[in-house]
Amino acid sequence: MVNKVILIGNVGMDPEVRTLEGGAKMVRLRVATTERIYNRQTQETREHTEWHTVMLWRGLADVADRYVRKGSQVYIEGSIRTREWTDKDNNKRYSTEILANDMRLLGRRAENAGMPMDGTTYGAAPRPQAAAPAAAVQQPSGNMNAVPAPEDEVDDLPF
Repeated sequence: MVNKVILIGNVGMDPEVRTLEGGAKMVRLRVATTERIYNRQTQETREHTEWHTVMLWRGLADVADRYVRKGSQVYIEGSIRTREWTDKDNNKRYSTEILANDMRLLGRRAENAGMPMDGTTYGAAPRPQAAAPAAAVQQPSGNMNAVPAPEDEVDDLPF
């Protein structure tokens, strides 16, 4: 069985940082992904934005705390987790989150000042510099809704 999520989106607020009693650091991010949907009948394009809660722990949390800010573009890889709890009024509540095990900072250098822009991964295991970076982020060949990046941004891609 597989539980895998890949997101490329923009951070909607500065990271929420917490340090637990045992010293482990945790960061909560809100990441927006926007999908463009074209209606052939009306010849209109509309956008649908989905907000994701992303949880990062320990080393990833340190990187997010130091370098991620509102507006940063990030690549997140992880799994879906649903938490259940009872609120103060004794109602069952649920929260669906992405538990990240890999994060890459994308976008222009100025957005992520101080970060290496060579596709370096900030996950559990470091990747060698010579590895073929970001193979997982390639667009599927049949995606008709994909919007190509403007030419002036192509030189700033981190991979």
